[in-house]
Amino acid sequence: MKLHEFDRYPLTFGPSPVHHLGRLSQHLRGAQVWAKREDVSSGLAYGGNKVRKLEYIVPDAIASGADTLVSIGGYQSNHTRQVAAVAAHLGMKCRLVQEKWVPWEDPVNDKVGNILLSRMMGADSRLDPAGFDIGIRDSWKDALREVEESGGTPYAIPAGASEHKYGGLGFANWAFEVADQEKALGVFFDTIVVCTVTGSTHAGMIAGFAALEELTGVKRRVLGIDASATLEKTRDQVARIARHTAELIEVGRDIRDDEIQVLEGWAGDLYGIPVESTMNAIAMGAQLEAMITDPVYEGKSLAGLIDLVKDKDIPADSNVLYAHLGGQQAVNAYHRLWDPSA
Repeated sequence: MKLHEFDRYPLTFGPSPVHHLGRLSQHLRGAQVWAKREDVSSGLAYGGNKVRKLEYIVPDAIASGADTLVSIGGYQSNHTRQVAAVAAHLGMKCRLVQEKWVPWEDPVNDKVGNILLSRMMGADSRLDPAGFDIGIRDSWKDALREVEESGGTPYAIPAGASEHKYGGLGFANWAFEVADQEKALGVFFDTIVVCTVTGSTHAGMIAGFAALEELTGVKRRVLGIDASATLEKTRDQVARIARHTAELIEVGRDIRDDEIQVLEGWAGDLYGIPVESTMNAIAMGAQLEAMITDPVYEGKSLAGLIDLVKDKDIPADSNVLYAHLGGQQAVNAYHRLWDPSA
């Protein structure tokens, strides 16, 4: 099926806005930097990139007859908050597994931010001590079974919606949305920068831009900035999901190896733990553009973009599009990073 033939349940306001980051561009003295804002794309509990993925998953969930969405993430998962929001919007129940993916010792880490919002929206959110892994988790399988045993009908949404069969469709569509916005803005983005962890956001973009390349002959780079600190697992998952998505939307060719770029250098040693470059990037985005990024995802991808522009790995004559995926709600759990008394 072609992309437009897949069922889509609208959960966003429409195309997410694109705007020029003029002060950041001037400061970096290189490529012109723009941002596409998934963080303000929906009215459902502050939005974020997973809402766009869920637009293509919801029709399948409804058709299945499910009454409970079941998903998994860390204590401060943006994804689980967005699943909880969509469940509330649909009038479904929601069961969330919140594992201790980040060794961030803060007494409010499991009480504020994303997890607070999920609980506020009625999700049954339960903590689990298991550590980080981008693969399929036993705790999630257990939650699915528990819903069934209690008489419910679960619908399975894996971490980040990435291993879902339709997990890449939302950001394949994003690529076509970008192409339409370029025409309206009179600009061409030769480079896209996006954070990569469970992989389907980045993978969907790769598949979508590959489809556009087949239609127009125009190539661009989609650079994934690894924030998982499990680089090879993430790279393999991005490649697999990108190829699966390309097949689903009938790109008509395999995804080339050069189209799959997951860059290391900004993740640090552990998922979810900010490093110096993360904090510098968060400060730069906030102080130059009042654009808030978080220590887990967007602070790391913004750090990658900053260095790539400064070092001219992204050429000075480029227009680079930064995919802002959301995540600001997690900042509450990292409050002491900005507490002068800490």
